[in-house]
Amino acid sequence: MLLISFNGKENATEVLSKRQIRSLRLGSTPDFRCEVHVIPVVSCGAMLAFAVALAFGQGRPAGSGPDQIAFDVASVKPDISAEDPESNFPLGAGDVYTPNGGFFSSKNFSLVTYIAFAFKLRVDQTPYLLPGLPEWASNERFDIQARSGGNPSKDEMRLMMRSLLADRFKLVVHHETRQLPVLEVVLTKPGKTGPQLQPHSNDWPCPSRIPPPSAAGQSTQASAHPFPGGLPPLCKGIFELPWSAPGLFHVGARDVTVQFIANYFSGVSGFGRPFLDRTGLSGTFDFSLEWKRENDRPLAPGVQARPDVAGPTFQTALREQLGLRLQVQKAPIDVIVVDHVEHPSGN
Repeated sequence: MLLISFNGKENATEVLSKRQIRSLRLGSTPDFRCEVHVIPVVSCGAMLAFAVALAFGQGRPAGSGPDQIAFDVASVKPDISAEDPESNFPLGAGDVYTPNGGFFSSKNFSLVTYIAFAFKLRVDQTPYLLPGLPEWASNERFDIQARSGGNPSKDEMRLMMRSLLADRFKLVVHHETRQLPVLEVVLTKPGKTGPQLQPHSNDWPCPSRIPPPSAAGQSTQASAHPFPGGLPPLCKGIFELPWSAPGLFHVGARDVTVQFIANYFSGVSGFGRPFLDRTGLSGTFDFSLEWKRENDRPLAPGVQARPDVAGPTFQTALREQLGLRLQVQKAPIDVIVVDHVEHPSGN
């Protein structure tokens, strides 16, 4: 699996298998391996699945509500292996998805990751889950395989995961609105974006579904076309891109809203606050951003200091490349609070 690492914590951007990445010809990329914690990245501001199954201020089973749907069969097993987490489609909050005839398969993910997938949570929403969860919800890993009829969408898979969590983990949650410190994303110059943030054009193919590799190993439609500016061939998700120099972090996306971008940056910037779009920009955009990230990973044995990396800080890159800046504010933020959870029941 190819997972995106943020400070050694689990995160949920878009998770693709190495085979899928090769089929899309994303080119050489740095080592992204890590675990996944919650998400995130990738996130949507107005979330259909987030709204339909939550009670306001009162705990209720995670899969209850008028739009409750469930898998026909499901298996949940502990996983004590040291293997990388993997799933048959991305568990991030983005819309990148592989239609699979109602089959869900994932290995070696924590309960926190499954909750984040089910409720389409952003990274900045995850901390409010943790006080209501026991340590095992973050530390223990589980394999889940489940099937349903038809060919459900990714958001329908999320709803079915809510039902599974309520049934097997006895998960009960409630929804709260809290006044919290935020960072507002605004334009540096009114009405003008930076060179790396441009309105999305329909001149190029823009698939959000991951095409399966052909039996003969031929290129898929998504990989058969070059994309200007080195942007990813898939749309509706944010992906790591090849960096211009070691030590830099480079991401990009096509056909995403500014709030989607802001949600992602709230998880990778290290500020620990939600980002809210206050640019006034409508529609969807293509963007790429490259910056020098603070590295808090332990030094390798025998290494005394990290090499100095030349490159812009996050806020400098945001201003110069995207034409955006941050300002401190307080705002009402929706959070999910866990009321009850148990170790999974038997299959």
